Amino acid sequence: MPSGKVKWFSLEKGFGFIASDEGEDVYLAASALPEGVTTIKPGTKLEFGVAEGRRGPQALSVKIVEPPVSMVAANRMAPDDLAAIMEDAIKILDRIGNGLRHGRHPNAVESEQIGRVLRGIAGQLES
Repeated sequence: MPSGKVKWFSLEKGFGFIASDEGEDVYLAASALPEGVTTIKPGTKLEFGVAEGRRGPQALSVKIVEPPVSMVAANRMAPDDLAAIMEDAIKILDRIGNGLRHGRHPNAVESEQIGRVLRGIAGQLES
């Protein structure tokens, strides 16, 4: 059974292309994707049947062999390090919360810094 990796796929267009291991581009229609799969990421390793279409080879009965490596997951922080950062962020938020209870808003620099910290933590958690 031929194999290859997804070059690109457009959900809006309903098709994409596979770079086969033999070096040719194979048309990939959304209808050839496994049941329940509506889109597929570039780099996903596939096995597929091939039929000769009007414009060249076309993939049939696609099977996902290996999803692409997530760049986000590959760049994730170690869990212990993230836990320590979250504990520090909780202390900072607690201090800011106490100030707010006494009518003191954080200044612009503090607000910007805590925003960056919280966005960084969120980025680590959202993958």
